[in-house]
Amino acid sequence: MTNADQKTIYYDGSCPLCTLEIGHYRQQSGAESLCFIDISHDKSVTGPGLTQDAAMARFHVRARDGSLLSGAAAFVSVWDELPKWRWAARLARLPGVLPLLELGYRGFLPLRPGLAALMRRLGRR
Repeated sequence: MTNADQKTIYYDGSCPLCTLEIGHYRQQSGAESLCFIDISHDKSVTGPGLTQDAAMARFHVRARDGSLLSGAAAFVSVWDELPKWRWAARLARLPGVLPLLELGYRGFLPLRPGLAALMRRLGRR
């Protein structure tokens, strides 16, 4: 359940790579200010301006004010909430860094299905 005092993180719970990363974030100090929603289930509620398909294709965070962030900007928003990750958020805000992170994220997206499949295969062994 979401709460206006929390940022909402939409993640693909069917992706072992995504689940691993979200699991790491959940264990961090500051994670209590985040609401985690696994959007891999058909009945998941994504809210206005975000379809389940869009949420499955790319990382999204809904800010406390209701605005929607995606990609690198969404990760930076999460890092802001986690004291051990704030250094990364500050670094990402240096001139020119966020666009580079976004380019890297977009480059990673086509690789994600293959990496997830590899992780599933390795997990079965």
